[in-house]
Amino acid sequence: MHLLKGLRILCFSLFLFTILPTSLLADDLTVSGPLHLGIFADLHAHDTNSPNEKHVYTNYGQRLQAFVEAMNAWPADLVIQLGDFVNGRYVMPPLYGDPERIPGILEEVEAIYATFNGPRYYVLGNHDVYDLSKEEFLERVGASSTYESFDAGAYHFVILDAQYNKKEEDLSHAFWVVQGNIPQAQLDWLQEDLAATDKPTIVCVHQRLDVDFHILSGGPQIANKEEVMALLRDSGVVIAVFQGHDHKNAYSLIDGIHYVTFEELFDHPGGTPPSWAKVTLDPVTRTILIEGEGEQADWELRY
Repeated sequence: MHLLKGLRILCFSLFLFTILPTSLLADDLTVSGPLHLGIFADLHAHDTNSPNEKHVYTNYGQRLQAFVEAMNAWPADLVIQLGDFVNGRYVMPPLYGDPERIPGILEEVEAIYATFNGPRYYVLGNHDVYDLSKEEFLERVGASSTYESFDAGAYHFVILDAQYNKKEEDLSHAFWVVQGNIPQAQLDWLQEDLAATDKPTIVCVHQRLDVDFHILSGGPQIANKEEVMALLRDSGVVIAVFQGHDHKNAYSLIDGIHYVTFEELFDHPGGTPPSWAKVTLDPVTRTILIEGEGEQADWELRY
């Protein structure tokens, strides 16, 4: 009797396996398990260093290659760079030079980033539009939009574009600008996007939302930050915001949302270690585990 019952269960299980698509089984496994992502910020790829700023930009290739190799070996499910992928010609000093060389630098750095064995995403930084239009940037990295959303495993991700001025004008070929802004059309899209998901959501943006005043910005780093943060809070699904721009680790908890600012990847005179993060999102334990390399800080956050 027990043998007959066991055979019935086995046959039913084989039947289910036969009729269910393989993709659905794979998706179920992906959704139920941890998600691994690689994060870095502020590579500032450039062919000239900036001694006055104490920045070393010209060894970007080795540093990005080290990140990609580490993410392939881990392995990460996806990677996200948080802006200022390329520096633009603006350095202090020497002379700014010919802006025509900047697209070639972007193409070189993208060729390295593209050796990651998985999906890669781009947050647009202020330096990225100093000598490029947004369309030129997108064309060279093979992306379709400066802001977007996507699902990965049990999580929803949002990429925001803050490279607009207070008049909601697009910042392209800006030469030098620090403060960002998120225009109303993008806010409307963001509200609709967040309302359409029940997945825990990570928002990625370059300039920091959790800063009230920045001397170079003459105000908040994102001019309409209060409106943006209120939208994220009211959505009820956003668990964290990943940011760059400030070149150093920072963390704050506001309205139940973790605001994490990541360390820079570029170098300084005398040599600083390449810094990036391995981030594990676990839907079962409801944790965000950030394991830092180099000077990147470690955090274990709960949501």
